[in-house]
This record gives sequence, structure tokens and C-alpha cells, in this order.
Amino acid sequence: MRSPLRQRTTGTADAGPEHDHHADLRARRDELAEQVAELTWDLGGLTYEMAIRDHFRVDVLVRRAAELQAADAELGEVERLLAAADEGVGGACRSCGAPHSRGAAFCWKCGQPLMLEGHSSALGGLPAQ
Repeated sequence: MRSPLRQRTTGTADAGPEHDHHADLRARRDELAEQVAELTWDLGGLTYEMAIRDHFRVDVLVRRAAELQAADAELGEVERLLAAADEGVGGACRSCGAPHSRGAAFCWKCGQPLMLEGHSSALGGLPAQ
């Protein structure tokens, strides 16, 4: 079932490649928001069902919580990308290709550092303290 919000965002006229990218990000944000809401409800319902039966399966809860955490992390990054759209997108991760916002230090998806470490030659001659 499509939400009215998603129908409005996907039904807009295309104004160019940048508009397409932002429309895709907005559509992905809407999909992720629905997914996070559904996973949150499912996790709560699952916990309730386990509680009324007095039989908790921690491995099942942890697995479901990890799915929710991954979707929530991606949603957060998409929202940061949309918020930073006026300033521009930082780029894509060299490891996994996931987009990242400007100023991000680590990839939200794979955890790899996004900035290369640089060594200053000016600091090389200073004595260690």
C-alpha cells in the first residue's frame, strides 16, 4: 500500500538530474521511515508476546533489534543527506559505495573511515614529549 506522502513526492515533475537525486532520496527516506516504524512495532509486539508467555528468546530479540538499528542508521544518513542538500553531498564510501554527508568521518553502512589520514611533514621534526 502506497502512502499519500510517497505518491505526492513521486508524482512531481522532474526538473533535472539534481532534482531526480533529491526526489530519489526523499522517496528512500519515506520507505525507510515506514520500514523503521514497522520494525519498531514488530519488535515491541514480539517483546510483549514473549513477556506474556514468560519465555524470552534474547537471540531473536537481538537479531530483530539489529535489523531495526541498520534501517534506522540508513534513515538517519538519508535525512542528513537531504538536510545537507543545500551545501552539497560529501560523496560515496570507497569501500561499499554508500553515500555520505559532508564532514562524515566514518561510513554509516560499513564503518570504514571516509577521510584518509594525512601526515604533516612539519610535525615530523618535533621531539616527542
